[in-house]
Amino acid sequence: MTDKRDEFLTDDASNAVMANTTSGVMAEDFVKSNNDIAKEPEMQRESKNFWQDAWSQLKRNKLAVVGMIGLIIILILALVGPLMSSHDYAEQDVDRRNLPAKIPVLDQLSFLPFDGEGAQGVDAYKEAGVKENFWFGTDQLGRDLWSRTWQGAQVSLFIGVVAALLDIFIGVVYGAISGFFGGRVDNVMQRIIEIVASIPTLIVVILFVLIFEPSIWTIILAMAITGWIGMSRVVRGEFLKLKTQEFVMASRTLGSSKLKLIFKHILPNTLGAIVVTSMFTVPNAIFFEAFLSFIGIGVPAPRTSLGSLVNDGRAMLLIHPHELFIPALVLSLLILFFYLFSDGLRDAFDPKMRK
Repeated sequence: MTDKRDEFLTDDASNAVMANTTSGVMAEDFVKSNNDIAKEPEMQRESKNFWQDAWSQLKRNKLAVVGMIGLIIILILALVGPLMSSHDYAEQDVDRRNLPAKIPVLDQLSFLPFDGEGAQGVDAYKEAGVKENFWFGTDQLGRDLWSRTWQGAQVSLFIGVVAALLDIFIGVVYGAISGFFGGRVDNVMQRIIEIVASIPTLIVVILFVLIFEPSIWTIILAMAITGWIGMSRVVRGEFLKLKTQEFVMASRTLGSSKLKLIFKHILPNTLGAIVVTSMFTVPNAIFFEAFLSFIGIGVPAPRTSLGSLVNDGRAMLLIHPHELFIPALVLSLLILFFYLFSDGLRDAFDPKMRK
């Protein structure tokens, strides 16, 4: 007489075999491995912090790397470029005015625009009796465009970086206080932002230039009056998101002060957004300064900027186009490299963009 349990076990086993056969998997397919698991090499991944992970992501973005390398090259040329010339950026000589670009070795190649020939195909350096070479040529006052271009790049970079630093400082402090306290404090501070944002930046700059003497610091302070608003809104949004997190509530429970919560616990977690926003702020400040110089209310003479050089070359466009195209090209590349690098930073700091 057969035991009922044996019948059930037999039925279960046969059903399992039938199920495996139906699904295409046979019992013989399961073969025990003879490998010793203890001797298998361990698969370990190198641990990375937030900044190391962002750097590895940034290196994979080829356009961001191109932007970073381009910025480094322009920065080096802006620092050492004027020192490579024997002429000061403000030195004038009417005997060598409007000379085209001429670079040694490259001047032997007639298909490149560095052979020193003018618009008529004549060697302008021989006609002017000038024996030395000017790599970017000279302007209508005989000033060396190489020195002036990189001196102008220095001024443009200085204005952009300092204005961005002021925007970061004011925007971070203002946005952190507004986002952390919230409620009535946040409402009042946001209404103030709306009032300041309603004032056109160009009008503020014009008023500053009329009231104070035109200078680099006048332009920087005028740009900083409204430039910090975007940064403050970014920081406020990050604080509103992070102040309810568990680590903040734990620190509050342990008795941390409000200043410690703001600057030690929450603010370090917003550095990614701050860095990305500041990298977009710098080219915006450079472009705005170039616009102010182009319309004649920028850096006063004899100091120059890329915008001033573009404005000076505009009058000579049809006769000596190199006086416009060279500073315009440097300005365009500078802003382009900043945007490529900033876009790569944004992707590197965004977890959704990581693969």
